[in-house]
Amino acid sequence: MDAGSLSCSNSSEKGPSASSRCPLNDVPSRSFFPSMRAASRNSSSRQYGDRFIPNRSAMDMDVANYLLTESTKEKENGAAASPSKEAYRKLLAENVLKGRTRILAFSNKPPAPERPLFQESDVSSHQVRPAKQRRHIPQSAERTLDAPDILDDYYLNLLDWGSDNVLSIALGNTVYLWDASNGSTSELVTVDDDAGPITSVSWAPDGRHLAVGLNSSDIQLWDSTSNRLMRTLRGVHGSRVGSLAWNNNILTTGGMDGMIVNNDVRVRSHVVQTYRGHQHEVCGLKWSGSGQQLASGGNDNLLHIWDISMASSNPSPGQNQWLHRFDQHVAAVKALAWCPFQSNLLTSGGGGSDRCIKFWNTHTGACLNSVDTGSQVCALLWNKNERELLSSHGYTQNQLTLWKYPSMTKIAELTGHTSRVLFMSQSPDGCTVASAAGDETLRFWNVFGTPEAPKSDSKSTTGPFSSSRHMTQIRSLDVKPDQDRNTKTN
Repeated sequence: MDAGSLSCSNSSEKGPSASSRCPLNDVPSRSFFPSMRAASRNSSSRQYGDRFIPNRSAMDMDVANYLLTESTKEKENGAAASPSKEAYRKLLAENVLKGRTRILAFSNKPPAPERPLFQESDVSSHQVRPAKQRRHIPQSAERTLDAPDILDDYYLNLLDWGSDNVLSIALGNTVYLWDASNGSTSELVTVDDDAGPITSVSWAPDGRHLAVGLNSSDIQLWDSTSNRLMRTLRGVHGSRVGSLAWNNNILTTGGMDGMIVNNDVRVRSHVVQTYRGHQHEVCGLKWSGSGQQLASGGNDNLLHIWDISMASSNPSPGQNQWLHRFDQHVAAVKALAWCPFQSNLLTSGGGGSDRCIKFWNTHTGACLNSVDTGSQVCALLWNKNERELLSSHGYTQNQLTLWKYPSMTKIAELTGHTSRVLFMSQSPDGCTVASAAGDETLRFWNVFGTPEAPKSDSKSTTGPFSSSRHMTQIRSLDVKPDQDRNTKTN
């Protein structure tokens, strides 16, 4: 196992073939930007006539003649026109001669002011608000990076964007870090073949510590600022760890053995709670914003809602601990997302045989809506600033779809990936989305618009290892829990 900086160079001194498969290098594109041509045009110039001969360009001589002679012709005709003819004449004049009441026009009409010069303060409260400017959603990726050796495995979670604006991605046996603030790439860890490949990554709330799940069933905790292994959790699962989720200092792990385990990373005996309910691999884990409820999805087509207050440290084998158990999906449930503006609203997505996005009220257990997307749902993300939901899909289009909530009308479809879009993660400001697919590319989409004013985040100031009382005993520990859990793999 090695840790250090990225060995391959991004320098332009090497030819394209030398750097074409360097991880997280920009992928060459055929797109080009047309040259900008500046054309100076004096659109406001005026043409003035001679000082004795006025400019008559704004005058319609035929209309002026008609208006000047109209009353004379009526007197010459003598007989009064019938009411119907008079009404018809007025209607015809209003439509044909509309805006042509000026007989002598020696200059063009001035342009209308962009805003009124004076506004009555007493009626300002009744003024209509200006319409909100429609957001432009680019249809192509803002940036594309190479991601060689990424595993095309639906049940894994290999991409996560931390609160410090650093993106982690697992490519084979190696975890790479890409700093979005400056575009630099570094290698965090490469594991041996007997431990790899890497099956999951997840940033702690502080954006500094990274949890890495392995095919060997171990979980490693790394300090990304010092490239140092903090500790290894062994014996928690009996097989690979494909899903991870943080809840402050609690790291929740889900394995192929169907087990879900809460680990307090500050203490030596780190296993504090266990959830039993899935019969097959746990492929999706998400804590609610309050940290009170956990959603888990599995390859057994089940979706569970767990309440942290109902968990037991030593449950009996047949004990049901879940708050809700949903079996409406007919394929694996991996895509999970809690709504940021409604704490009890959970969204889930089903695999290739299901293709549905479902909405759940986790307080009542009711299914609020179900939408057939037409393809495998791989990942889900809520827009933090608007009532919108983003989903990523597999065959046939391998697209990202932006939905308006709650109507679930399609706002945009983003294409570019040539294989199913397995992983998505959101930038800290909530505006940019990173997607990784089986086509071995990592793409960045400016799909959620301009960020709001930055807000202080109290969660990011406290890391999972912040308790000084436990700091001395967790440094570089390689600890097993009190009892190994060698559950049979399904």
